[in-house]
Amino acid sequence: MEQKKHKSSMTERKKDILTGLENLGSRIYEQLDSGYFPSIAMPSRSTENICYDSLLRQFILGDRKVRRSARNIRHLKPFTQLVWAAFFSRELTSQRKTSTLRDVYYSAQAYEMTFTDQQESNNIITDLETVMGLSREDFNIFPEERSAVFGDLTIEYTVPGYEGRTLNLTSHPDGVLIGPALTSAEFAKTTADKVIAIEKGGLFTRFVEENVHNKFNAILVLTAGQAPRATRHFIRRLNRELSLPVYIFTDGDPWGMHIAMVIISGSANAAHLRDLTTPDAKWSGVWASDIVDYKLPTDPLDEVDIKRLYELQKDPRYKEDPLWQKEIKTFMKIKKKAEQEAFSRYGLTYIVDEYLPEKLEETR
Repeated sequence: MEQKKHKSSMTERKKDILTGLENLGSRIYEQLDSGYFPSIAMPSRSTENICYDSLLRQFILGDRKVRRSARNIRHLKPFTQLVWAAFFSRELTSQRKTSTLRDVYYSAQAYEMTFTDQQESNNIITDLETVMGLSREDFNIFPEERSAVFGDLTIEYTVPGYEGRTLNLTSHPDGVLIGPALTSAEFAKTTADKVIAIEKGGLFTRFVEENVHNKFNAILVLTAGQAPRATRHFIRRLNRELSLPVYIFTDGDPWGMHIAMVIISGSANAAHLRDLTTPDAKWSGVWASDIVDYKLPTDPLDEVDIKRLYELQKDPRYKEDPLWQKEIKTFMKIKKKAEQEAFSRYGLTYIVDEYLPEKLEETR
């Protein structure tokens, strides 16, 4: 019954997306038909209009607006590009097709819609997200980056040609890529009681080899560095729809901290979006204090690392839990960093046999 409800809600969401895009087109048409220069208003994404919402536990956009108007010759090109992006997104959504950001850039040329480079194309897609209050993934537009997942979760595909087919995510020893087909699939059943998100591919492979998914009853997610947005949305779904707690394991450095924080509370670049964060996820290591306690092999922090620590220290997201401030101060004190693989100094299985159970217990 729950599955049917979820399928119905997904179908309704697609209808709402199409309706929203069509309404945007209708508003522009009505302005033209009434003899007005068409314009589109959207929230400003300037840094001055980005603020941290402690209730949502993520960055959001403020009340400041910007307007693109065909009356302004400087706005004419980005206005036209934005209208084309909305048209192309409607085509993808209605035909249930997917595209990559790179495909969007090249597809524009078929419509004689030019972009200076892919960054300009990407920025217009972000403008469309801001106007619609939706993510590019809602329009079936995805980046090239892929991460992976492994564990006892059976999914049911919803993409054309595969509707109703099921797959258990232990089916491939390298994990299953988190692509468009997987992110839109239904969650059929699982025996897992937690999610372990892992920054590095080497450790993800080690966890699969060491049967961590069975030993710890976990779904393993490889973020492959900074988790792509589709992966962050997938982790959020696992947490929300299956009520699975999420534990994040990264390298012991300021960049690893931030990889974890982006999963937890998003980023300023995505302040115009929701449904990408997992606020109750836990950063379980590698902490600066772990470097000391486990006497791990280290490298010195360089100037860029230390500068990043000062930035994190001022970031409001790192002030809500004393753990973050404590670990930032410890990094500054020891001026060292360590990789996840550093635990191998104690043997190949030490991280699974000793470190992982201790950290899961500590951050539960």
